[in-house]
Amino acid sequence: MAPNDAITVYVDGAAKGNPGPAGVGVWLELEGVVLSEHSEYIGNATNNVAEYKALIYGLEIARRYRVTRVSVISDSELMVRQLNGEYRVKNENLLPLYRCARELAGRFDEFRIRHVSRTENRHADRLANQGIKSGMKRKS
Repeated sequence: MAPNDAITVYVDGAAKGNPGPAGVGVWLELEGVVLSEHSEYIGNATNNVAEYKALIYGLEIARRYRVTRVSVISDSELMVRQLNGEYRVKNENLLPLYRCARELAGRFDEFRIRHVSRTENRHADRLANQGIKSGMKRKS
C-alpha cells in the first residue's frame, strides 16, 4: 500500500438506552477492497459518545496502514457537522472526544468526513451492534 493511497473508514457507534450498553463498529476499505473490520463493547455510554469513540478507534486503525489520506463515512450528523465546523461542541462530555478526534485527523495530510444515511453505513452499524451484543453476553 502506497502512503498516498486513501483509506475509507466507515464508523458507527450505538447505545441501547442512550445512555446504556454501547459498542463501536469500524470498517476500513481501500478502493472497494475490505482491509479490516472491528467491533468492540465500550461499556455504558450515550450514542454520541459511542459515535466519537468509533471515529477515534477508526482513525487509530487507519494510522497503522501508514496512509496520508483518509475519508471517513458516518451516519452521525451531529459529529460530522461538528468536525466540519458547522456546529459547535456544546456538550462537555463530547469536548475531550472532539479534541482527540481533531488531533488524530490532523495527523493525516488529507482528512475528510461525510454524513450518510444509516443504510449507506450498514456494515459499521452491524459491527457496532455486534460490539454491544458481545458485551451483553459477557455481563450475563
